[in-house]
Amino acid sequence: MKSQSQRILIISVFIVASCGLAYELIIAALASYLLGDSILQFSSVIGLYLFSMGIGAHLTRYIKEEDTLSRFVEIELLVGIIGGLSALALFVAFGLSAAPFRTLLYAFVLIVGTVVGMEIPLVMRVLNRRDTDFKELVSRVLTFDYLGALAVSLLFPLVLAPKLGMARSALLFGLLNAAVAYLTARVFKAELPRYRAIRLRAFLVLAALAAAFVYANQITFKAEQSYFGDPVVFESHSPYQRLVVTRWKDDTRLYINGNLQFSSRDEARYHEALVLPAMQTASRAEHVLILGGGDGLAAREVLKYPNVKQITLVDLDPDMTAVFKNSAALSALNQGSLSHPKMRVINDDAAKWLETAPQKFDVIIIDLPDPSNFSLGKLYSVPMYRLVARHLAPQGKIVVQSTSPYFAPHAFWSVVATLEAAGLHTAPYHVYVPSFGEWGFVLAGFSADFAVPQKFDVPTRYLNADTAAEMFRFPPDMARRKVEPNHLNTQALVNYFEQDWRNVMR
Repeated sequence: MKSQSQRILIISVFIVASCGLAYELIIAALASYLLGDSILQFSSVIGLYLFSMGIGAHLTRYIKEEDTLSRFVEIELLVGIIGGLSALALFVAFGLSAAPFRTLLYAFVLIVGTVVGMEIPLVMRVLNRRDTDFKELVSRVLTFDYLGALAVSLLFPLVLAPKLGMARSALLFGLLNAAVAYLTARVFKAELPRYRAIRLRAFLVLAALAAAFVYANQITFKAEQSYFGDPVVFESHSPYQRLVVTRWKDDTRLYINGNLQFSSRDEARYHEALVLPAMQTASRAEHVLILGGGDGLAAREVLKYPNVKQITLVDLDPDMTAVFKNSAALSALNQGSLSHPKMRVINDDAAKWLETAPQKFDVIIIDLPDPSNFSLGKLYSVPMYRLVARHLAPQGKIVVQSTSPYFAPHAFWSVVATLEAAGLHTAPYHVYVPSFGEWGFVLAGFSADFAVPQKFDVPTRYLNADTAAEMFRFPPDMARRKVEPNHLNTQALVNYFEQDWRNVMR
């Protein structure tokens, strides 16, 4: 019986370690989804979480020896209910009002970290009372602690986040914590003076978490409706990002990690400005590469040119390309471009794919998300643009979406400086998109022969000779800034981007 009870406790170590790391990862990932700036969010959440675990470990010294087992069971129930509901509560809070969200976020981190920090010391004390050799005790507990952490660190990004989402993943681990409490109480009921009361609490916690798990998607869906304003018609937690599509009357909008990517009412301005100047000024445009652009809207503009022989689109997220290919409403926006015979869709990291791809292209369109964090910033770096240039035909053209020269001027001109540091000539330009305001792009190539298009050989909704000429003129408040190019070791662009947009929000 003694060895069986010890095995139960050791297995509990594996589970509670998994749950403890899971809450940390879920809260940090949720913070980066909703607030952006993933490096800062992960760093601050993990730092506070570890500090809180230290507080919890210290507090266990005040628990009497005879109360250790019952306190461990109660702590597991507390971790289960608070940690399990944390992501759901944060979703609801963010939908209601973004103002107190950070306070609630760090409150959850502090509370969950504190109670999680009490688990392992209490388990070790319970095991130590059972005449376990101390060296063996420490070895076994820490081994299963680290194994549990490894298991969840692999399961969370590969399985749980994309399949269950943040809210249900947290509730699943809450159920596991509550199950540990219930099982421990059953095994050691002879040592628990208030066993029936503890068992009842465990049952109630399990029931509450199970009910929340069943209705979690409906709750988060309503919270997102409140946050985005318009009805949500599609949402997905992929391993890479959170996609949300909303629709109100004739306006369909795509959000990635809470940031607007396009509105169907004015996306033609953005995509015509992104694609047509490069297509019109390239000496030929038979083979076209699109990096990003998984919504197929840039490809739609490329396909207007009948001389195009093949389009290669490289987008990291298969969920993005799948929904914009298979959804009738969304594929109507891109006019079925992702299913076109000339289209080749590759779901891969753009930089990795470029490293091994042998082909050169006449036009390369880079339609990636803004450099809001370091993982995206590397795709706007000098090494990345040198890699892109290796795939450019001698008289070809590159175009890069480059954030706003009005709201983020330092970031915009840093993209220009980065392309130039990579050995390319540039022609920056901008366009007004009502959903975004002034937005910027940069044409680049091996030569400086950038002539503003006098006409466009394809149908357009916005561009003509006059609007094209206006795009390449910058007023004084968007004039070039003295900025640094974006090198990988410094990531100056990300810092410019954050500072520029922080100034806008003040």
